[in-house]
Amino acid sequence: MTPLTSGPRQILTALRERPGTPLSGEILSERLGVSRAQIWKHVGILRKHGYSIEGEPGGGYRLLGTPDRLYPCEIEAGLGTRWLARRIEHLEETPSTNQVAFDLGREGAQAGTVVIAESQTAGRGRLGRSFFSPPHQNLYSSIVLRPEGTIADTPTLILGAAVAVAETVAEFLDDDSAVEIKWPNDVLIRRRKTSGILMESSAEGTRLAFAVLGIGVNLNVDREIFPDEFRRHATSLSSELGRPVDRVAFTRRLFENLETQLDRHSAGGFEVLRPRFESFFRMRGEDVGIDEIGGSSLSGIARGIAPDGALEIEVREGPRSGEVVRVMAGDVTLAKPRAASSS
Repeated sequence: MTPLTSGPRQILTALRERPGTPLSGEILSERLGVSRAQIWKHVGILRKHGYSIEGEPGGGYRLLGTPDRLYPCEIEAGLGTRWLARRIEHLEETPSTNQVAFDLGREGAQAGTVVIAESQTAGRGRLGRSFFSPPHQNLYSSIVLRPEGTIADTPTLILGAAVAVAETVAEFLDDDSAVEIKWPNDVLIRRRKTSGILMESSAEGTRLAFAVLGIGVNLNVDREIFPDEFRRHATSLSSELGRPVDRVAFTRRLFENLETQLDRHSAGGFEVLRPRFESFFRMRGEDVGIDEIGGSSLSGIARGIAPDGALEIEVREGPRSGEVVRVMAGDVTLAKPRAASSS
């Protein structure tokens, strides 16, 4: 589906300004400075995009319904950000939004450029895992970032993104206690994963050229259609709420929360985000296993989050028993996870 051009978008804006009130082709023609025949063509384009527009001879046009699509014009309507998502590239399908955003970053796309797809055929998670991406049900997005500093300064950006996702999920659930962050970046609802975050970067020496932050959130997918390997440990926001989620409203709010957390990170680093991250961190005191990047592994008790975002683990066995070690990157498993709710 090709993006909406300025003409159809202007008509959409005009119809939204007068909800429930028909606008005549003559009024729209004068407002846009085009012929009534062109207005009719623009309305036809909107209908092809899924907008329900009533139109009768002499009765004018009236917007009756909007499609369940993450079109830029839908997200931008009422979006309260300054720099994030001010350019949105919408795709019906792509192998990976991260790859598209990475290409845009190399081409010089400004910070805050967003790529959104209705479906991914090769969605990626951390450590090379796949991300289940059925069409028209969830959020698959990637954001181009251009943070200042070196590569060493950027790993905690993903922790800030996890805070933004957790806050947004908690807002829609109206329940902070049901939401948690499994270090470093998975957002869970009642111990089932609902979101994954992936960050990739391009460097010039020790300087970061740009980063791409990929965020996938399970919104309206039915838990029963998850592949077997995901079903036990995954969920969606709608499955937990018992009703569908407005994907546009969720996406808009997520971008607002994400901009806030990224701005805070830029101003003060992870330390200013740490209290909020820890409010969603519920692993403290639990037995965990860590497969560190590089091949080593360890197990112990999660003790907390260090000022630089590292996970602190008290080793339970072996020659290092009792020692608190810092893990900067790895895959965490809960050795004795709490039972997930059946809701």
